Amino acid sequence: MLPDIKERMLSQSGVNARSRDVFGLRCLPGECVLQRAVMVRKKLTAREGRGWLSGTLFCTHFRVAFVPQDSPKPDDNADPVLLGDHDVALASIEKVVVVGPNRTKLVTPNSSLKFTPEELVLYCRDMRVICFLFDRLTPDAQVIEITYTIAKTYQPLKPGSVLSFQNAALGSVEMKQFLSNRRRDTHMNWFESSSDWEQELERCGASGWRVSSVNDRFEMSTSLPRFIVVPQKVLDTELKKSFAHFNEGRIPRWCWRHPRGSDLLRMASFQNNIYHEKDDIRNLEMILFGCQSSLCVVVELGEELPSPADIQLAHSRLRALCLGDISTSVSVPDDKWLSTLESTHWLDYTRSCLRKASEVACLLRGGHLTVALQEAEDRDMSCVVSSLVQVMCDPHCRTQQGFQSLVQKEWVMAGHRFCSRINYHRDNDKEEAPVFLLFLDCVWQLWSQYPSRFQLTEDFLLALHDSIHLPLFSSFLANCQRERCKRSQNLGQSYTPVNGWRDVLHPDSSSDPSDPPLPSVWDWALQYSKDRRDRFTQPVPPTPPLQPLLNGNLNTNPDTHRLTDTIPGSVFLLSRGTFSCPANLLPWRSSSSGVYKKSHRRAPSSENVPGLERLLKAWALTEFPQSLTSTSGPQGPLDPYEPLLPHLMGPCMGLWRECYLRGALHAQAFSHPISANHPHPVERLAREVQQLKDKLEQASTSTDPNPPAKAADPRRTNTNLNQNTNNGTFLFPASRPQGTGVSRVAPPPTSTNHQTSRGPPPASAPPSKPSHKDNGSSSKHTFLFGHSSSTEARPDQRYYTAPSNAKLPKSNGSIAS
Repeated sequence: MLPDIKERMLSQSGVNARSRDVFGLRCLPGECVLQRAVMVRKKLTAREGRGWLSGTLFCTHFRVAFVPQDSPKPDDNADPVLLGDHDVALASIEKVVVVGPNRTKLVTPNSSLKFTPEELVLYCRDMRVICFLFDRLTPDAQVIEITYTIAKTYQPLKPGSVLSFQNAALGSVEMKQFLSNRRRDTHMNWFESSSDWEQELERCGASGWRVSSVNDRFEMSTSLPRFIVVPQKVLDTELKKSFAHFNEGRIPRWCWRHPRGSDLLRMASFQNNIYHEKDDIRNLEMILFGCQSSLCVVVELGEELPSPADIQLAHSRLRALCLGDISTSVSVPDDKWLSTLESTHWLDYTRSCLRKASEVACLLRGGHLTVALQEAEDRDMSCVVSSLVQVMCDPHCRTQQGFQSLVQKEWVMAGHRFCSRINYHRDNDKEEAPVFLLFLDCVWQLWSQYPSRFQLTEDFLLALHDSIHLPLFSSFLANCQRERCKRSQNLGQSYTPVNGWRDVLHPDSSSDPSDPPLPSVWDWALQYSKDRRDRFTQPVPPTPPLQPLLNGNLNTNPDTHRLTDTIPGSVFLLSRGTFSCPANLLPWRSSSSGVYKKSHRRAPSSENVPGLERLLKAWALTEFPQSLTSTSGPQGPLDPYEPLLPHLMGPCMGLWRECYLRGALHAQAFSHPISANHPHPVERLAREVQQLKDKLEQASTSTDPNPPAKAADPRRTNTNLNQNTNNGTFLFPASRPQGTGVSRVAPPPTSTNHQTSRGPPPASAPPSKPSHKDNGSSSKHTFLFGHSSSTEARPDQRYYTAPSNAKLPKSNGSIAS
């Protein structure tokens, strides 16, 4: 029987207290080595160079560490790094599998091994699969003991599993002192103080808004941040009356201002069981219209976008598809891989989020209106859409510091339930849903189509994806700012008639003053080496300064001017791709009669809806192709403030292979070093496809009398999916008509910088939630958001620009992708 884990930790704690270098492993302050095994080989991924690397395998009470035999001696004077290049945190491990002679076994804390493992496979929550091979000269006792130690340590007993993991990494006195002296990144905005929000207002040129501290003590709303941005003309006394009318008190509040003068707001659904006075309605209208006096569009997100339960189910299916059966390593057959990926609906949900964000971006681009995103609780899909809109429209949000500030503003401070959605404690499966991971996938789709417009790289997105599975960072270990402040400050409130409300320090049953301070996820030096961090960004051309706003509006579209002049103070509802004119401004009902109350502001006329509809159609069908680089002739410089609208057709939507398929081959075939010279059949097939594609490119180049100059790095050229099909990971270009169904194409080409995977991303089926068709009523008009169908009728023409006097096609009641 193995000695008890706790006794071994206590017995070795003295060694670590005297030296941080244990058996060649640089340990964190207070970290204990539980077991080690010599002469172990680690299977390298494509990013690591492939092959096998020999070294020593360690298991501490925080991580599984691998030290190559030729690695340099660790520098004790350097700052501590939580994880090395070949390490995996115990909290990231989901399953432990061992491979023996002709058998595979899933190891649990209560398992008993009747054979000596030859290979150890660690399945991680971030879709990685780490493989270690034990040499024949490795002592059997070390092999068995380190296997049992990992199986018993990676899944500690509940409750307190997350706290024990944090104490293992950050609980020592030295580590607490080190974290307390860390300085924050001054180049990013943390949105924790009033000055941070004022800085954002100044950056966006939102002069008609102010920062309100009405929720400073979280009395108005427990899930909103301490500071919110509201119109200057709305007083705090009037603002306080509005919180009760919205779910969880999440009133309409400012998020971002488009350079053309439009404002983006977020809000929760209305409370229908509360009585509303006329003054309350007037105050709420002032908040909803913000600084715009002409037009407001409320975008309903709950009708078209997936629910958290849908996202969780799709991600679980995607994980099962990419990693196969964890215990038996049985995978989906090759001929059914594409259809199985389609049935997960993960790409469908990604497309739905991008489509909705594109609609909002087009509305904001029109100028001089307010767009309010409305969700039932305003804590999930509104985070996704508002963030994607800013990534599409604001070049600052495509830099590393700007993107980090965006996540701080729209996710961390806005009250996304990170702790519940990630389910660190593994005790609330009903609330678990990787909404933030879906957002990262959407950003990757934009990056793959416009790589030269992003300063951040795929390595950065991948690092952020992996970091969310480590319960070490304050950014993800709370559901709102109130919970975050409660843990970090441990403050309460007391009231006296003389002093009013004051903060007092008191012991709290849910937090311990001895808990280690939690760092921010943006402190990348704690996780990654400098070489890895240098790959987070790439050089991009500087963004020209914003043009001066003309009377707060840079709108030059005649349709918008005509619209805003004819219907001042009107609200439209955009839901399921359809604009509607509500009979009343806001859907409020009295608690007694249950009938809608009349607003003092008149309802807009349905005759004005086609003007707004034409604005979006003309932008989607005419102006969007002109913003891209065409091969038919020279184009002018791209406007950096035009939205990066993604192509949503099947071949254009790819699967994030570097994330989801990086462990697929490991999981599907446990291979030994002797099989390194015999690639997997999927790998051989992908190489053949790459060779075919190279021959096609050579043939097309030889027949072109004026071939375009080839850039040094095709991943960094200014491209789009109509022009560059490699980003879509499909063999056929997007300009070729593929029909309306699911495209069946060959597997993706293999790149020398990317790991070959199980199968390619298919062209996903249309969204599973069909749009409502126009019922012929005069108050509803259908908006067809997509590209002109004439691109299929003209296969020899890359782009089709509708002339200004051309008639737009009638909508068929659905949103075309």
